[in-house]
Amino acid sequence: MNEVQQLTINSIRVLSAEAIQKANSGHPGMPLGAAPIGYSIFTNMVFNPKDTTFDNRDRFVLSAGHASMLDYALYYLFGFGLKKEDIMNFRQLGSRTAGHPEYGVCPGVDTSTGPLGQGIANAVGMAIAEAYLANKFNKEGFDIVDHYTYALCGDGCMQEGIENEAASLAGALKLGKLIVFYDDNDITIEGDTNITFTEDVGLRHQAMGWQVIKLKDANDVNALNRAIKKAKAEKEKPSLIIVKSEIGFGSHLQGKASCHGAPLGEEGVATLKKNLNYNYPPFEVDEAVFKHCKKFANKGKRAQKAWKETFARYSAQYPELAKEYIAWKKHEMPDLANIEELWQFEKDDASRGYGSTVLNKLAKYVPSLIGGSADLGPANKSNMKARGEFLPDDKSGSNMHFGIREHAMSAIVNGMYLHGGLIPYCATFAVFSDYMKNAMRMSAIMELPVTYILTHDSIGVGEDGPTHQPIEHLAGLRAMPNMKVFRPADGRETTAAYISALTGKEPTCLFLSRQTLPMLEGTGKDAFKGGYVLRDSAKKTPDLIIIATGSEVNLAVKAREALLADGIDARVVSMPCMEEFEKQPKKYKESVLPTNVRARLAVEAGAKDCWYKYVGLDGAVIGMETFGASAPAGKLFEKFGFTVDNVVAKAKELLSK
Repeated sequence: MNEVQQLTINSIRVLSAEAIQKANSGHPGMPLGAAPIGYSIFTNMVFNPKDTTFDNRDRFVLSAGHASMLDYALYYLFGFGLKKEDIMNFRQLGSRTAGHPEYGVCPGVDTSTGPLGQGIANAVGMAIAEAYLANKFNKEGFDIVDHYTYALCGDGCMQEGIENEAASLAGALKLGKLIVFYDDNDITIEGDTNITFTEDVGLRHQAMGWQVIKLKDANDVNALNRAIKKAKAEKEKPSLIIVKSEIGFGSHLQGKASCHGAPLGEEGVATLKKNLNYNYPPFEVDEAVFKHCKKFANKGKRAQKAWKETFARYSAQYPELAKEYIAWKKHEMPDLANIEELWQFEKDDASRGYGSTVLNKLAKYVPSLIGGSADLGPANKSNMKARGEFLPDDKSGSNMHFGIREHAMSAIVNGMYLHGGLIPYCATFAVFSDYMKNAMRMSAIMELPVTYILTHDSIGVGEDGPTHQPIEHLAGLRAMPNMKVFRPADGRETTAAYISALTGKEPTCLFLSRQTLPMLEGTGKDAFKGGYVLRDSAKKTPDLIIIATGSEVNLAVKAREALLADGIDARVVSMPCMEEFEKQPKKYKESVLPTNVRARLAVEAGAKDCWYKYVGLDGAVIGMETFGASAPAGKLFEKFGFTVDNVVAKAKELLSK
């Protein structure tokens, strides 16, 4: 290692320690130990710090997001637009250098990380996207899509189950352009990993189809560079580079768990600088370091210029493909809401069946659509029938097989979207969204318009019993900021849900039924508003408002008819998406749910909690207060009170108060 390389690595270490000390908060251990790894990745990557959206750049994911100052120091030194003040404001309100890397906040950050293992699963998704787009658009002599995905993780990521799920799929799919570094320092928060983590990580990944490269010393930059070269030479297997390091390298706490997640202290920072022979004032970096790092940034600028020239020749030779590539990158699509065939259905069906019909029609109009299920495709009805399959040796199809890996699936789909150029979705049973919740939360935090197809949406699952019947899931996902939840009542509402999902700016959950739901007169584009009057009263002011979703909308319509026979004139409001309803103007919401009508009854085969904001203190909710049971769906709806008679009785009870 030459002098400027060592100085650059030590600058990364000291900046990290100083920023954490000034914030009096953070994780210095990994930035100190893994600084040479980060340096080696960045000096081998292709990127242009002046254009962080360069299509053919390499992607980098710091899966061990607690080591965020390593990220920020790299982005600062390599010219991504961070200022010294950003480093000094680490972890402060409004700073671009948040406690964990945040997508859309800090320039250069390709995904938000923090929850361990999420990042490496995102990286798998990015590598899938690269492989699929390369297969689609590359032609002989024109490698329009040709880049690597790098990830850096630690012992924590390796212990999380999601890492094993994601790595297993990456090996099975032969993602040869995925390069993962494992900073193996044998330390976690509670101490040495030998108290809980004694497996051979390398052998595990070899068994899953990875190339495994082991390095004895994180400070050997030449060995790190050779390892990256070897990883790039392997065209089919993803590569895991296991690097032995010492947490807190250079500090008085080197090798100890106590430097994982706490500042070193003023004396500790001084000791670190003395040990590293780093003689600069706080937050000052030698100009030679910036000059050194700029060489690699300039290399990336030249690569982007060459790519643009290649794309210009590509456009001349393959104009239609070039036009399509640009459209995919911009997520261009036609005006889906005004395509009549999307709203047409031949027969009554379960909403999962309606969903399949809509999805397969959409596949014709949205060619960048890609997705699949966690081994439940036939049950979720989430397959695009004319699209082929994405397989280890044939990456041309857009139907993904994620295997029984719900947690990794959702994080992988996030990575596919983050890569750019694709509109991804994934599917499973609604009850298994519990496995996916953390990644779904990351979708919402990053505002990624990923579509989650969640079928078997209620006790209507039937005989599979309470373990497979979602109860609290609707309420839980509705409570998540930036998450839309649609529970459509029929085919046309399902169409609206899909279009809203594909054209929105946030993730969307589609809760779809197993049981058949009849097409209802009056449904359609009003569903875009989230809630609307499906059946109105003859009176200017209804006696009662019944609000329902999904399979219970038809129940509400039938109950209204029974109430009319008894002289009670009720309004039925279909509320497929509370989040979209809340976006509507106050005047519209008042027209649907007038405040002077206090007799309100909500009906939904799920937890009651989220409905009280609509029914108020004077209203009531027919919902679930227990888990379900194993029986035919019809018997369960009767047992738990989802019948015309019970809705009528509750309505009359409200009016008698």
